[in-house]
Amino acid sequence: MALTDASNTVNVELKVNGKAVNADVDPRLLLSDYLRHELRLTGTHVGCEQGVCGCCTVHIDGHPARSCLTLVGQLDGSEIRTVEDLAGADGQLHVVQEAFHNNHALQCGFCTPGFLMSIVGHIEHEENPDLSDEGIRDAISGNLCRCTGYQNIVSAVREAIEGSDR
Repeated sequence: MALTDASNTVNVELKVNGKAVNADVDPRLLLSDYLRHELRLTGTHVGCEQGVCGCCTVHIDGHPARSCLTLVGQLDGSEIRTVEDLAGADGQLHVVQEAFHNNHALQCGFCTPGFLMSIVGHIEHEENPDLSDEGIRDAISGNLCRCTGYQNIVSAVREAIEGSDR
């Protein structure tokens, strides 16, 4: 990461959804804004802009993180994965997306990308996930949905965990 005096920008090299990206960015630019406005990856939603709702969750170096709290200039050399990268190149849905579909686990869909990225991170990093309602609700506690009663989301998470080839 190098700060250039003339333009007051930071040069960052990233890998976003498997593709190399090299950019000069304002040091104060949020990852959520960079993804949405510069890379046109609009699946990452911005809700509260305070890291509370989870709508902006992406993976940074393999772990779920709030993109509305992360400065792009701090990510030089990092790998970013967004919701756009979940489905296969052939259009095959990720096991979590399929589970959400099967269980009608979304209504308006605004919070869905954040839930999907959080759940994928949980599946990939938790060795023996707790499949009780309480365990699943704890795993998704960093994401807020204002439309559902969460039960269909809990059912979808359970199906995804049981159906994943971890």
